[in-house]
Amino acid sequence: MARYGLSEAEWRLIAPLLPSKPRGVARVDDRRIINAIFYILRTGSPWRDLPERYGPYTTAYNRYNRWAKAGVWLRVFETLAERSPQSLHLIDSSIVRAHQHAAGGKEGARITPSAVLVED
Repeated sequence: MARYGLSEAEWRLIAPLLPSKPRGVARVDDRRIINAIFYILRTGSPWRDLPERYGPYTTAYNRYNRWAKAGVWLRVFETLAERSPQSLHLIDSSIVRAHQHAAGGKEGARITPSAVLVED
């Protein structure tokens, strides 16, 4: 098993969730492809730089996209979350784009509140 390869326990959870339609051509091992996809996602490498031990990068890329469209990754995530609810606390990602001059504001600029409290 490679450094970050799936363990037997992890593979037993994920394997039944993968589609298994035979297409006439012998399939490349799903476990090796999953490890290839995780390698790319973990390292941020381009698909073309996938090490040869994982097989053809086109196979990994095509399965990643095909499985995403089929909802396979969502099922995998939901299954893993059900098995370990205590490890799932918060998943959030927020990206706020700032104007290119946002960091260069005037020194001592006064912030005007958009809502003012008025006493009765």
